Amino acid sequence: MASAAEQLAANINFAAFAKASELHKRILFTLGALIVYRLGTFIPIPGVDMDAFAAAFQSQAGGILGMFNTFSGGAVERMAVFALNVMPYISASIIIQLLSTTSPTLERLKKEGEAGRKQLNQYTRYLTVVLALLQSYTISLGLQGSPGVVTNPGIFFVASTMITLTGGTMFLMWLGEQVTARGVGNGVSLIIFAGIVASLPTAIFQTLSLGREGALSFMGILAIGLILVAVTVFIVFIERSQRRLVVQYPKRQVGNRMFMGESSFLPLKINTAGVIPPIFASSLLLLPATAMSFIGNSQLATQMPWLRDAVGMIGYGQPLHLALYGTGIIFFCFFYTSIVFNPEETADNLRKYGGFLPGIRPGKKTAEYLDYVLTRLTVVGAAYIAMVCLLPEILISYYNIPFYLGGTSILIVVSVTMDTVTQVQSHLVAHQYEGLIKRSKLRGGAAPKR
Repeated sequence: MASAAEQLAANINFAAFAKASELHKRILFTLGALIVYRLGTFIPIPGVDMDAFAAAFQSQAGGILGMFNTFSGGAVERMAVFALNVMPYISASIIIQLLSTTSPTLERLKKEGEAGRKQLNQYTRYLTVVLALLQSYTISLGLQGSPGVVTNPGIFFVASTMITLTGGTMFLMWLGEQVTARGVGNGVSLIIFAGIVASLPTAIFQTLSLGREGALSFMGILAIGLILVAVTVFIVFIERSQRRLVVQYPKRQVGNRMFMGESSFLPLKINTAGVIPPIFASSLLLLPATAMSFIGNSQLATQMPWLRDAVGMIGYGQPLHLALYGTGIIFFCFFYTSIVFNPEETADNLRKYGGFLPGIRPGKKTAEYLDYVLTRLTVVGAAYIAMVCLLPEILISYYNIPFYLGGTSILIVVSVTMDTVTQVQSHLVAHQYEGLIKRSKLRGGAAPKR
């Protein structure tokens, strides 16, 4: 039986959307923020010869730099102020979350509610600055090591590059937080989503160009389209799939009235971690590999030959890269699921409100059963994400297909779209509830006094 919220959501139409003025403001704010982000991807950092950099970038555009360029919306290709994107922020979030499971101080902050969460967010911001400075310093050295890319090499170029790239990352971090608070959807995910979507027209054009030049047959293009449709349908199906555990509530007496026992469902998603695992795994692989790619093609490679070998081993499409990527996805699936869903806390909440799972004792046994079910769901979810992300990458490494059509990009685009639509729907449901409450108050106020 559908809940009241589901029944309201089913009745949502364009008329309800037209009346939701608060939702209009949130959508416009989100669109404005994304436009600002896109404008920033076209502003290059000072001191770089763009023609020389474009030639250097094209020599390795199909590799790890190309994938990083996709996530940044083309900012790497133009060496723009947003070239680092939000990857340092994501890396900082990973480190803080890992430390919160091992450090008693951070773990205590995590349990302190809103105040503790704000403090952890502040630590994440500080760490983001440190990581952005380190990464921008490495990139500045790599740019200086590439012949002809930097017009005036030296300490001034290194300092200006570090300040510019770090400032761009901090601005995007702030912009993402503003979108989360005042817009629609998760701000950081939407920034990555906007970068990928902005690259799709170029990817489609490149694919059609390959077909026109004879490098890719008509059947090959058709197969790519069918694979994209099939993967998208598969992602939507899995993301909407749930394991519903029946929760039973006993009979209870309130005053002189006896309420019969009720039952509800505890929904557990197959992919509890969402789109976070591939983003985390990509961020950990992309940034070191990007710096190594710059240095590997520079004069430093002649002095340290092992750099070129390391770049080749971790290069995009190489077995080591795919193995590390798949391992990172599986690890973050289990890690992030353990963060967002705590079986012991859920079991305690069920016992507090008198709920229990039929055939399972409340308390510790319920927590163990929830952990048992969630672990097996996570195995399926991790296998699903790894397959969706790795299978297109394996195909791309053997066929001349633009990397923009990779599984990670498709998963991020589909998942973020579904999450944004769900949030829009929740705002519309809240708007309808507010309308019902106002009408009920008006009717109650008009009732005659006795």
